[in-house]
Amino acid sequence: MMALIRQRLAERGGWLRLAATCAVPGLLALAFVLAAGWLTPGRLTSGTFMRTFRMVDGPHPGFRRNHAKGICVTGWFDGSGEAAQLSRAALFTRERSPVVGRFALAGGMPFQDDTPEKVRSLALRIMPTHSGEWRMGLNNIPVFPVRNAADFNDFLLASRPDPQTHRPDVARITAFVARHPETQRALALLKARKLTSGFANDTYNSLDSFTFVNARGTAIPVRWAMIPEQQAFPAAAQGAGRDYLFDDLIDVLARMPLRWHLVVTVGGAGDVTADPTVPWPAGRRQVDAGTLTLVRAESEDGGPCKGITYDPLILPEGIAPSDDPIPAARSVVYARSFVLRSGEPETTSAISRAAIRSGDQ
Repeated sequence: MMALIRQRLAERGGWLRLAATCAVPGLLALAFVLAAGWLTPGRLTSGTFMRTFRMVDGPHPGFRRNHAKGICVTGWFDGSGEAAQLSRAALFTRERSPVVGRFALAGGMPFQDDTPEKVRSLALRIMPTHSGEWRMGLNNIPVFPVRNAADFNDFLLASRPDPQTHRPDVARITAFVARHPETQRALALLKARKLTSGFANDTYNSLDSFTFVNARGTAIPVRWAMIPEQQAFPAAAQGAGRDYLFDDLIDVLARMPLRWHLVVTVGGAGDVTADPTVPWPAGRRQVDAGTLTLVRAESEDGGPCKGITYDPLILPEGIAPSDDPIPAARSVVYARSFVLRSGEPETTSAISRAAIRSGDQ
């Protein structure tokens, strides 16, 4: 609830936004820190991550510190009613909820080239008319490469480019993986995943575990995925153009809506919820909770997703965090990134208004 209050105040802009973000960050950060247990004095803070992102990808004032290259999308979510047995969240009934989303590439470089293997993300803000909203960040990988925030920070540092060669230091990465066999297993799953031709026909996974709470108060461990109705064509060996993934998305949305099914996987006995590097076994019960329909793409230059942080702890009643430590870490880091970029000069997105207009013609 505190996160939702702070987020809504922060996003109103101007002096109100600045006043809200300045008045409560200490209290909010403390609440998340104590709940997650991932920050300790002198060891790891949201500022640590800001410095790490800068070291890895360089300074890019005005942009998100991660997933910096992106585009806004809008549409709606139609609940199927099938997940109402798992969660009392109103959006799972047969209700239509407006959506503001964002497609992006992982990393803090806002003008990076699109490549087939780059991790793609889909962030969503689902806003039911008469109940709390739901925000999420999904990625087209099967598992997260590390177990917790401290390991993620170390993984980023190990992967940073060498200043001379501009390539990652193989020895440094090898040393990290040797200390983290769970990362080695996760990276093998990432490498084996099937790459699709674009944003429009990719599957996006929650990676983290959450808890659904139904009308009887029963807590149910879940993960979920957005699975496309669009046919998944394999990725080309090399993309055509610096922004080819975004250009293709713009072209497709100019011609037709795009749809995904929100498929919820119910955890079974013994399934790990605190470690996002571990996949759940195949064959677990799955429920089609509804359909996401996206109909419009817009540049971040004044677009509807510009001022939104896709904080994974902004959850409606009926959905709660699990013991997975990553969402709490993301919440704090996203808030810090938002505060920093809010005080920096306005930027121009790599995917400009002109590109969007061209795609609409």
